[in-house]
Amino acid sequence: MPSSISSAVVRSLSCLLLLFLLSPSLASESDHRYRTDDPVTLWVNKVGPYNNPQETYNYYSLPFCHATGNPAHKWGGLGEVLGGNELIDSQIDIKFQRNVDKNVICQLELDEAKVKQFKDAVENSYWFEFFMDDLPLWGFVGDLHPDKNSDIGKHVLYTHKNIIVKYNKDQIIHVNLSQENPKPLEVGNNLDMTYSVKWMPTNVTFARRFDVYLDYPFFEHQIHWFSIFNSFMMVIFLTGLVSMILMRTLRNDYAKYAREDDDLETLERDVSEESGWKLVHGDVFRPPRNLVVLSAVVGTGAQLALLVLLVILMAIVGTLYVGRGAIVTTFIVCYALTSFISGYVSGGMYSRHGGKNWIKSMILTASLFPFMCFGIGFVLNTVAIFYGSLAAIPFGTMVVVFVIWAFISFPLALLGTVVGRNWSGAPNNPCRVKTIPRPIPEKKWYLTPSVVSMMGGLLPFGSIFIEMYFVFTSFWNYKVYYVYGFMLLVFLILIIVTVCVTIVGTYFLLNAENYHWQWTSFFSAASTAVYVYLYSIYYYYVKTKMSGFFQTSFYFGYTLMFCLGLGILCGAVGYLGSNLFVRRIYRNIKCD
Repeated sequence: MPSSISSAVVRSLSCLLLLFLLSPSLASESDHRYRTDDPVTLWVNKVGPYNNPQETYNYYSLPFCHATGNPAHKWGGLGEVLGGNELIDSQIDIKFQRNVDKNVICQLELDEAKVKQFKDAVENSYWFEFFMDDLPLWGFVGDLHPDKNSDIGKHVLYTHKNIIVKYNKDQIIHVNLSQENPKPLEVGNNLDMTYSVKWMPTNVTFARRFDVYLDYPFFEHQIHWFSIFNSFMMVIFLTGLVSMILMRTLRNDYAKYAREDDDLETLERDVSEESGWKLVHGDVFRPPRNLVVLSAVVGTGAQLALLVLLVILMAIVGTLYVGRGAIVTTFIVCYALTSFISGYVSGGMYSRHGGKNWIKSMILTASLFPFMCFGIGFVLNTVAIFYGSLAAIPFGTMVVVFVIWAFISFPLALLGTVVGRNWSGAPNNPCRVKTIPRPIPEKKWYLTPSVVSMMGGLLPFGSIFIEMYFVFTSFWNYKVYYVYGFMLLVFLILIIVTVCVTIVGTYFLLNAENYHWQWTSFFSAASTAVYVYLYSIYYYYVKTKMSGFFQTSFYFGYTLMFCLGLGILCGAVGYLGSNLFVRRIYRNIKCD
């Protein structure tokens, strides 16, 4: 009885946790419908330097008019908290369809400390973000006006907020904020902080209200279309080239070995010169070094590939870009639910190669990527706490993430490992592995595993190069990424190009009589992430105006996290493709 009660409690907590996690995509201001004179809440969110997107602080970290009493806080789901959002009720009196000519929010008395804070904010181009009915409003704290007596100009603070709200029947469609009445920042000034609200009808439907935030000319520029077409042509060319060269070469190899009346010396010469891959049939299925680690990264990469595909499809169908943090929440929940795949792939691979310590493999598979992200996130979180930024992840959110991993992800990885060991873990190599490893002859430098690995990532990176620019710009430059159809095509192109390039590299390596193809195929595909990270360095210095230790650490930290995931994903795809290729070619030869 106690065990059944405890299991019921765990199930209940799991259900509540999932409902909490899925709430961002369903979060709303009630049902988004208002009657005349219904109160409409204006939420203040964050403030920070415009050139540093992640360096954000609580809106009231600047000495603005504070809400009286204990204002309401709006806590979204997991993704919203991780995104550094903290919505606080401004307590500004706004009613549906009721215009406000000019009302005073409060009177701001400027002392020396407040003037210094505001001047620093103006010099660093501080912007702020509000929300009304889940629609964002943006504005700058102040500006620098020309001043004959100062080299940097006169610091002014905008004191009037003019809010224009467009509505369709009983629903809010669009909100816009313009700032007026700049006043100089001087000690002793008393500034009246005011606002006005104007309501205007519109024919735009509620379903189309987010379109105004989407930059169609930027994302649907002909360069974007051309890049997709160019990558698609690369896929056709590469797959055709791989099919023609490899199939023709392998057909000749098979025919050569099938001839029974050839001169033995000629056959040996042909084998050594043209078909070295046949000579390593007794070693090619030898268990790779560090089998536990390779099984873990391949299993994790297979999970990440499925995860990315699922999130892209859900973003296409569910327009996840509309909700604050919905993409992050979806990613975390889907990662937990797809952990079965990582365990299945890893467990089956580990057992097929004769691995005995499957528990160690399972634990490493379940914890590898989460703990890598945790390590990077811990460092970045320490920096954010030191700066007092909203980007700092609250302790409660860390606990929630850990609970998801411990009670959903880890058990599913365990289940997947058990199923993988029993369903696909039996050894079935086409060729018997010899007892004594064959010595690997020295070859030319371009056939060494390190060179093959580094060259393998060039073409996959070339296929996603343009899309990386749009992804980076959307994440680091305040643009909403919504073209997930493009992303789906690019992702499929990346998978195909990665598999083709890795197969070619594996064939060259085996032809050089080097049978250590497993790790080489993984790194050959994973090197794509190295080129993406190098591109991110170029992007940081050429395409952005970011500055300061905070933003620099966040930029390169988040990019490292992204590239690690991309490298593991591509590496797993490359290994699995090469594995199918190797098994296929050795299945058709006669082994002694």
